[in-house]
Amino acid sequence: MTTPITIPFNKPAMMGNELTYIADAVRGGHISGDGGYTKKCHALFEDMLGISKALLTPSCTAALEMAALLLDFQPGDEVIIPDFTFVSTVNAFVLRGAKPVFIDIRPDTLNMDESKLESLITARTKAIVPVHYAGVGCEMDAIMAIARRHGIAVVEDNAHGLFGKYRGQWLGTFGALATQSFHETKNFTCGEGGALLINDPALVDRAEIIREKGTNRSRFFRGMVDKYTWVDIGSSYLPSDVLAAYLYAQLEARDEVQSRRARIWNTYCAHLGDWAGAHGVTLPTVPEHTEQPYHMFYLLLPSLDVRQALIAHLKAHGILAVFHYLPLHLSDMGRAFGGQVGDCPVTEDVSDRLLRLPFYNDLMEDEQMRVIHALNSFEGW
Repeated sequence: MTTPITIPFNKPAMMGNELTYIADAVRGGHISGDGGYTKKCHALFEDMLGISKALLTPSCTAALEMAALLLDFQPGDEVIIPDFTFVSTVNAFVLRGAKPVFIDIRPDTLNMDESKLESLITARTKAIVPVHYAGVGCEMDAIMAIARRHGIAVVEDNAHGLFGKYRGQWLGTFGALATQSFHETKNFTCGEGGALLINDPALVDRAEIIREKGTNRSRFFRGMVDKYTWVDIGSSYLPSDVLAAYLYAQLEARDEVQSRRARIWNTYCAHLGDWAGAHGVTLPTVPEHTEQPYHMFYLLLPSLDVRQALIAHLKAHGILAVFHYLPLHLSDMGRAFGGQVGDCPVTEDVSDRLLRLPFYNDLMEDEQMRVIHALNSFEGW
């Protein structure tokens, strides 16, 4: 008989005012894009992060697609992307005809290996896309210095890292552009959602046009033109204000969200250190010069066989733990772009051994201790 899952990998949590704000948005008579709650979210990001402009989107994928459009990617242009990331990171640029150049990751933080970056740059390189894995900042000083030296744009995929910092600076404020995710697995969610953060003021006007189906509609609503029309390429990248209302309630409770998640992360770390050391398991690395937002807690097991056996063991205890990305260069699409076994050895190794533990805002202490006890009872080494 199959054991029912009683501790899922993820479970979305309401933090207080979500339904109140949704009802308020409906009563206000504006539930399409750029309503009152969308504007509240924009203002919160702009004020807190000190950026030129924030624009909510239906997903982080949509924000990445906007970035590719804003940077005028053309067929044959190249983009350097970590091999260990979600497919949206690369798809957004491939859709514009770009050739992905996959870079391997560091064995400690699992972020882009900046020591390999410069050797991958060519005359066709148009952007570098660091991904802040698990919300732990990439080595942005080195990455930005290389980008400046070669005149290449940086787009931060900050899907995991909202309110994380690198050397005291907010993640998502280094590159010309950055993208956020509010998918249900993220610290702050509206089910499906994202945002484009714009740090280069020169890109703001065109970003608004691209997001509004290639029209100057935003300028019309600000009274800057007497009618709006089609002026550029674009698409519909506006989320409903109902989603923004839900998201704003989550962001409003950001201190409580981060406090809960810090407790969960630190509990795993404190209780699993000795166990990990005894069994050749590696816990997450968070360098002292970074401040993580406590997005996930993962284990690096000794082998694929051990990882799969541990997943089955936890499932038998009603606990769902999951692996993460597969190497992009070894996917069907990655091989079509020339990917071969051995191109990114750290990614190939880590992908087989990584396991993510249950982690969500409402994970109770007794539930977390069940996970920890189940790990300690595993004998499949």
